[in-house]
Amino acid sequence: MFGISLPQSFLQMNTIFISILIEALPFVTLGVLISGIIQIFVTEEMIAKIMPKNPILAVVFASFLGILFPSCECGIVPIVSRLVSKGVPISAGIAFMLTAPIINPVVLFATYIAFGSDWKIALFRALGAIVVALAVGILIAYRYKGNPFKENYHHDHHHHEKTTVWKKVKQTLEHAVEEFFSMGKYLIIGSLIAAAVQTYIKTATLVSIGHGPASSSIVMMALSFILSLCSEADAFIASSFRTTFSTGSLLAFLVFGPMVDIKNLMMMLATFKKRLVFMIVASVFVVVFVYSLLF
Repeated sequence: MFGISLPQSFLQMNTIFISILIEALPFVTLGVLISGIIQIFVTEEMIAKIMPKNPILAVVFASFLGILFPSCECGIVPIVSRLVSKGVPISAGIAFMLTAPIINPVVLFATYIAFGSDWKIALFRALGAIVVALAVGILIAYRYKGNPFKENYHHDHHHHEKTTVWKKVKQTLEHAVEEFFSMGKYLIIGSLIAAAVQTYIKTATLVSIGHGPASSSIVMMALSFILSLCSEADAFIASSFRTTFSTGSLLAFLVFGPMVDIKNLMMMLATFKKRLVFMIVASVFVVVFVYSLLF
């Protein structure tokens, strides 16, 4: 109307941004609903009761628990801190924290859709998550002793008073809406950065930075940390780099991001001792890096 024409590149970025959002939103919505149901209807005591006493078996059990107990990494740290405060070993809690945002059915189905209805990447992603969780969980079981929590960290003890089913449904929906908005802003920022990177940074530049298998995995791990995407949406952004990066580096992005990103690192540092957080981050980095080189 005023004769102002937007640059073609900006319109292209806008198209990419909207397409990433439209693809990701249904999965984010489903993810927060499931998370809300679990938050309200499943108590931590139920899980603590079924946790094996043997440290290695506890890590193995917790690594696979995410299949039944899906949670986005945005809300996983508070869940883990409650589990540990109720008697779950820290090693098992961390193993659960690492796999739950990846091996749950919602995330794996989103990954399958994002990569053109091909199960290969989704299965290698799940396998990578389990390998990392087992390695890191067993390391913590044998190398970390003492109280994992920061001195000034206070547990919130939620007493599950008898409430009606309707009240629980209302709480579930409230939790889902709250989580949707807290995750939504990270999804929008991540989608915008991904769209900008694809529009304004030439493919050749990215390829030249991550030229070899090792450097490309490191570039993609750094990108997943900075973008801090929700695990229910990150596969759509990873798939947009398919023509630029190798399968190994895409897997590095898909496994590392949900385990260590800006937002959950901040939550870990607020909850756990620095030494434990450093041990988690360093060991996750090493195992993911080695795993990505196998492809």
